[in-house]
Amino acid sequence: MALSVGIVGLPNVGKSTLFNALSRKQAEAANYAFCTIEPNIGVVPVPDPRFDALVELYAPKKIVPATVDFVDIAGLVKGASRGEGRGNAFLGNIREAEAIAHVVRCFEDDNVVHVDNRVDPQADIETIETELVLKDLDSVVKRLDRARRASKGPNPVEKKALALCEKLQAHLDEGKLARSFDRSDADVDELDILRNLFLLTDKPLFYVCNVSEEQLGNLDGDPHIAAVRAHADAHGAKTVCISAKIEAEIMQLDETERAEFLESLGLSAPGLDQVIRTGYEMLDLITFFTAGDPEVHAWTIQRGMTAPQSAGKIHTDFERGFIKAEVIWWEDLVTMKTEAAVRAAGKLGIEGKEYVVRDGDVMHFRFNV
Repeated sequence: MALSVGIVGLPNVGKSTLFNALSRKQAEAANYAFCTIEPNIGVVPVPDPRFDALVELYAPKKIVPATVDFVDIAGLVKGASRGEGRGNAFLGNIREAEAIAHVVRCFEDDNVVHVDNRVDPQADIETIETELVLKDLDSVVKRLDRARRASKGPNPVEKKALALCEKLQAHLDEGKLARSFDRSDADVDELDILRNLFLLTDKPLFYVCNVSEEQLGNLDGDPHIAAVRAHADAHGAKTVCISAKIEAEIMQLDETERAEFLESLGLSAPGLDQVIRTGYEMLDLITFFTAGDPEVHAWTIQRGMTAPQSAGKIHTDFERGFIKAEVIWWEDLVTMKTEAAVRAAGKLGIEGKEYVVRDGDVMHFRFNV
């Protein structure tokens, strides 16, 4: 289960620099057959110290980390909702992504031209969000027209669609994002109608402040970063601050040089790690593991999934014929070194169909088909 995160932003804000750094990072996973699905899509392993600890414990022949797909989407310009620039391709690529990383330029550099000849993160955000809202409004109006025609018949769902889309149109007309639309009283049909609209501003989103090396030492005192954080807080979104230029340089270094470079910058880990982890968390995903000498595998599931549902991520037969799951907390296994020791200590659980998998469980499934 891969999460696809679209990297969006105005031209010259650092999207491609960030993507290139991420693409370089995808080659870092030893024994992992990384791939680039298309020239603008990179499959990047999720940094996870639990996975690393299990790999060190077993020294397996094969490792498969959890991954995130990052998509470098063409820069947007004003009028994209009407097809200006590469607007149609841009908006189509966003529609296919499950989440959005909105890169915002927060650095000053006379050698990098801004499309509006100024550095104003708040205005940049508003430009993109306006275009996305306008495109969503176009989708809602089309669905509304269809509902008006169909609601004259006996179809009760279309009558619901009519009322819902009228409210949603009014909401978007005010320049509000679809994700802030009140759906607390929506029934199953209405929620299904909303999902099938595939609205761009309804997708999970986080902001990536692209800063200079000098700004890294004063993230809390920088007015440009403060503007992005204030906007993000008002919309319930997360913010990550990185220097895409520095991250690209870090990825060119070997492990020893990388550690020294990070220390000189006062950083404990590359900012890319936070970008990747934030992207992974956007859809409330968690990881369970299968581990042994042949393979250590990180499996991505939705939070709240039961043991049989999780087993189905490995193979449908595992879910269909599920009997029990042997469950070990990852830290117990790493500390005690062997499954036998964990079992002897009474730390291995035998769980049934109702068990809800935890983030960090190491599991072995019993099944019969």
